[in-house]
Amino acid sequence: MTQPFEDANKAGKEYLDASLKSFASISKSVQAIAAEASEYTKKSFEAGSAAFEKLVAAKSLDKAFEIQADYAKQAYESFVAEATKFGELYADVAKEAYKPFEAVVAKAK
Repeated sequence: MTQPFEDANKAGKEYLDASLKSFASISKSVQAIAAEASEYTKKSFEAGSAAFEKLVAAKSLDKAFEIQADYAKQAYESFVAEATKFGELYADVAKEAYKPFEAVVAKAK
């Protein structure tokens, strides 16, 4: 008679342990994403400031257009690279969050 309760208790404990591991993994990954976003913002601001300084110092309209075009190209390439990196980080979050539950799900089947 106590066997079903012991099994349920054991399953509940396994699920709770998996949940805590998953939460810890998500927390760590979100911190990494936040740090990456902060670093990208800092680099982007510095690049924009440097481009603005060059733009102000430009002697001709042609030079100003060249500076703006170079900055736009660099900003776009940087954004695409960061977006790819963020996509990978979010995919890793999902994988790491699910990993602790794999064993629990496998036992339930």
